[in-house]
Amino acid sequence: MPKLGRPSGRPVSFGAGCLRAAQPALKSPPFMAGSSPLAVVLLSGGLDSMVSAALAREAGFRLLALTVDYNQRHRIEIAAATRIASLFGAERHIILPLDLTCFGGSALTADIAVPKSGVEEFGIPVTYVPARNTIFLSLALGWAEAAGARAIFIGVNALDYSGYPDCRPDFIAAFESLAALATKAGDEGGRFAIHTPLLHMTKAGIAAEAARLGLDAAMSWSCYDPTPDGLHCGLCDACRLRSRGFTEAGLPDPTLYAASPPLSGNGL
Repeated sequence: MPKLGRPSGRPVSFGAGCLRAAQPALKSPPFMAGSSPLAVVLLSGGLDSMVSAALAREAGFRLLALTVDYNQRHRIEIAAATRIASLFGAERHIILPLDLTCFGGSALTADIAVPKSGVEEFGIPVTYVPARNTIFLSLALGWAEAAGARAIFIGVNALDYSGYPDCRPDFIAAFESLAALATKAGDEGGRFAIHTPLLHMTKAGIAAEAARLGLDAAMSWSCYDPTPDGLHCGLCDACRLRSRGFTEAGLPDPTLYAASPPLSGNGL
């Protein structure tokens, strides 16, 4: 893992001015000179997006980080995304406001309680945000085409979130085909690659990958319903899956929970 150095870029928050990078950036290794390819990484601030961005860096891409502020219940994750983008030396970090509470339809964007009785095993969870990844990938595609990038990284996972239709392999393949049809670059023979390095990983595998990459997982945020004092609730789906991942990987969990996530029964 490269050593820590100075930031190479600043996040841009449209409608809120420019924000200074808060954390030191990782120095780019020699193979990541200015001629190295660009990738747009969707960076929510969660553990999955953090590992996905780190893998993009490891693969030799220069990073453009895109965080969508959709007025989600857990907007605290945006601060985590800012820290992570700075750590990875993103050349630009755009925090794009797009208020999906105008649509509602999800426990993350409407006045609907976040379930805390256990991870749903069947059906589409109420924490699903209608067409969220379609919207986010469309925004990333627009920036990628404008910036000359042909790679987009997204930290979707089909195992833990198989109930989310926009986290499945067939959706990713379909969007990649759409990108070729919907863009000037595609019309001229260019191809966009949608990279999903975590798609078939378990949460334990993702936690282990974070450790292999030397990442401080405490910098990331997963909880859907943070407490007023800024702790992970410990009981929502995201907290339970995060905690289980570290436990099954045999790694210490650096997360501060308001309640200890159950480790057995319907807690998983």
